[in-house]
Amino acid sequence: MTLPRRALRNGIDLSILGFGGVPLGGLYSEVSNEDARGALTAALAAGVSYFDTAPLYGHGLSERRMGDVLRDQPRRSLVLSTKVGRLLRPAQTMGASELFAAPLPFDYVYDYSAAGARRSFEDSLQRLGMASIDMLLIHDVVPRWHGERFEQRYREAMSGAYPELVKLREEGVVKAIGVGVKDADVCARFASDGDFDCIMVAGQYTLLNHDALDVFLPVASRRGIGVLMAAPFNSGILATGAAHGAAYFYQPAAPEILAQTRRIEAVCAAHAVPLAAAALQFPLGHAAVVSVVVGARSSREAAENARLVQTSIPSGLWADLKQERLIPRHAPTP
Repeated sequence: MTLPRRALRNGIDLSILGFGGVPLGGLYSEVSNEDARGALTAALAAGVSYFDTAPLYGHGLSERRMGDVLRDQPRRSLVLSTKVGRLLRPAQTMGASELFAAPLPFDYVYDYSAAGARRSFEDSLQRLGMASIDMLLIHDVVPRWHGERFEQRYREAMSGAYPELVKLREEGVVKAIGVGVKDADVCARFASDGDFDCIMVAGQYTLLNHDALDVFLPVASRRGIGVLMAAPFNSGILATGAAHGAAYFYQPAAPEILAQTRRIEAVCAAHAVPLAAAALQFPLGHAAVVSVVVGARSSREAAENARLVQTSIPSGLWADLKQERLIPRHAPTP
């Protein structure tokens, strides 16, 4: 099976649905080796060709699991991205991390220097057990992670990691370079300050959050940067609906978010379209968006994501969402 593909400016073709490696690291709850392998295998069978991971995810576990499956595939048929900005070191004390239920026994240190970026890249090759990575992204330079040191980290990334990634691209070691962060305004800043092929923005252009529409996406369009829209379900609620315990950005959804989701669900129900299908396809309406990137914890979830991204959606659904002021009137739609 194949999925439609879209190309970056340098010609790299990505499936419109990308596989996000966060769940393979055991985000908040463990994922077995069997389920991780099943999710990746089902994604491949469904035509997914783009896979993303990072050293952070399970402190190396996601990269190891992804490599164990992908290295057996024809390399030219896949596009693989990972990230720099954190180096893994043997843990001094054992125990679960803040985010991951059963990580490998490593801690991380931030390092956005040139040497740190190259070391991170080489370490990732080792964990993946692969000789090449297609796309390399600078990871998590945002206030959430760095607080008062954000500006310092940004300068470090642009004076250290960024020039080194440019060198790796010029050397032909990687095909594309980019950034992977959550905040739309930080994405816009990186897009303006560097020559990036792609930028991954998490949860900022969805049915519930439109921050990237007027802040980042116009900059990406002008500069020919391919946008990788991660977390299209906003960490859960746009997949589960406004159910009890629904999560929005990894926290219990606030009453106003639950109410807005119920209104979106009602429009989807009126058109007999699953909420999750609309959530996956909405970002793809923007010409700058190359792929929506979503994780899976099992073969069932991976296969379902592929089905949903290809579900037929009538234009009337998007028109009704705009009429109800649930998405901006000027938002492009599929």
